Amino acid sequence: MHTVCFPKLGLEFHLNPVVFSIGDFQLNWYGVLIGVGILLAMWMGFSNCKRFGIIGDKLVDVVLAGIIGGIVGARLYYVAFRWEDYKDDLSLIFRTWEGGLAIYGGIIGAFLVGGICARIRKVKVPAVMDLAAMGFLIGQGVGRWGNFVNGEAFGCNTDLPWGMTGDRIAYYLANSTHVTGTAVDPTAAVHPCFLYESIWCLIGFGLLFWYSRHRRFDGEIFLMYLGWYGLGRVFIEGLRTDSLMLGNLRVSQLLAGILVAASLITWLVIRSKIKSSNDPEYLKCYGQTEAFQQELADYEQLLKEKEEKKQARKAARKGAAAPAGETPAGAASDEGAPAEEGAAEETSAEETSEEKREEEE
Repeated sequence: MHTVCFPKLGLEFHLNPVVFSIGDFQLNWYGVLIGVGILLAMWMGFSNCKRFGIIGDKLVDVVLAGIIGGIVGARLYYVAFRWEDYKDDLSLIFRTWEGGLAIYGGIIGAFLVGGICARIRKVKVPAVMDLAAMGFLIGQGVGRWGNFVNGEAFGCNTDLPWGMTGDRIAYYLANSTHVTGTAVDPTAAVHPCFLYESIWCLIGFGLLFWYSRHRRFDGEIFLMYLGWYGLGRVFIEGLRTDSLMLGNLRVSQLLAGILVAASLITWLVIRSKIKSSNDPEYLKCYGQTEAFQQELADYEQLLKEKEEKKQARKAARKGAAAPAGETPAGAASDEGAPAEEGAAEETSAEETSEEKREEEE
């Protein structure tokens, strides 16, 4: 249990980072909030996938791969730049519920692994990246509140009305060897950087979700995400006192600045090519093409055929299981019934096996 206060607002929160514990297992709010963010992102993604030219069933594998890649990437990125904290006890690397996930590592891991899976499942990678970008903004906007519960992700001193302080904050500033930036008074209020980033991400999601209905090419939302999030991170990271460092440089701030410039240049170049082409079909979003409409129609026809086969198999099994003395429809006589019943059972077994194979496909 620890305390977080907003002195000028007259707010004080007594927070327990642990939801509950059973023996050595404990569920932390940090993980719960990240999980909620992921679920909201998935709901948004599956609700809008057809608009982006993606069939939902194919997206499932991509999402699962992206989540795994994101978690692994976020942890490895953090550990790489805080190696001195883990080199003597490698088991600490797996204690992700205690915090220590780097957003940019998660972005890299999720897009890398998810992108590979998208290619395997023959899904348009740029379209998936657009959808995932908006999902990331939701996940980051919600997940940052896990930092609040843990009493982390704060900045240097401030006199602003929403400045915060707390026992964990004061202890970290007074004792940690990782404090970055200018000298900080552990007893004074600091910037709630988690709040700044949460608000910035949620505003970004609203803007990009609105613009997604007007995007001109697949991958455009992803480029805008890199620019929007990077721009906010450049300033927010400059306030933080717990930045990951590469020499005298804040790693995330440097990477954010590079991505802002790269995304803006790439967006301008592609837009320029589209304009100069004078062709409304040039780089047209896949979800708006006849090719996707045909792919969608073929997929829906396949589902329809599978459902018809399933219903036919159920009807056949129902007929084969008719009570003794009753002749199933289509039977010529009672003679030879045992043989017909045996054949029906064999057919039913074959159909069941075929049904399982279809479901696996």
